Amino acid sequence: MDGLFGHVHQATERTLRANGYRVVDVPNQGCCGALHAHAGLHDQAVALARANVAAFSQAPEAAIVVNSAGCGAMLKEYPRLLAGDAAVAEAARGWAARVVDVTEALASAGPRPGAALPLTVAYDPPCHLLHAQRVADAPLKVLDAIPGLRRVAHGEADLCCGSAGSYSLTEPDLSRAVLARKVEALTNGRLDAVATGNPGCVMQIGAGLRAAGRDVPVVHPVELLDRSYALAGYYDA
Repeated sequence: MDGLFGHVHQATERTLRANGYRVVDVPNQGCCGALHAHAGLHDQAVALARANVAAFSQAPEAAIVVNSAGCGAMLKEYPRLLAGDAAVAEAARGWAARVVDVTEALASAGPRPGAALPLTVAYDPPCHLLHAQRVADAPLKVLDAIPGLRRVAHGEADLCCGSAGSYSLTEPDLSRAVLARKVEALTNGRLDAVATGNPGCVMQIGAGLRAAGRDVPVVHPVELLDRSYALAGYYDA
């Protein structure tokens, strides 16, 4: 997220603050270790988990808001990942309970409506959010809070896009076959954007749409809310 989707971090901070949250920077936090775990690099994933548990213990009362579904799912897995050390695993249990997706935080706050965005948008739920974390309604509430935005459903919404962490790299043929179904469903109607809350899904679906000749942007839901807020003047000095 830091390397490729810094703009989503910025939109996350702005929309949270616009909804009354105080955003606290936590030094020394790092990669969640999800891709290391996918690749079988268990020791490296454990080391990263330990470092993050230590870093976020400096803000013990704060919710840990995540804007990447894969990272959120991994953070909630820390108690199991660290089960070999009883004391650290116990700390991780309380720590993981504070992890929420950004759309959950925004939905619990309202969210505040902004200016109208007359766009037709399909929401595609990341597997790590819908199936792993069981977060289904919060992203829809965020999108539905944007005046003028028309959210449409599609037939492959509850199925994988084929990214699946590092799966698209290790099993490219199967990954593309799964993606083809998703792209076909998304190209059946006129869309202004596709919204999804995981970087792997954004890149996978975006690449599939471009390969199919469809110039449809794939964005995080907070990017659309952020655009609505900017048009409403919420960020004007």
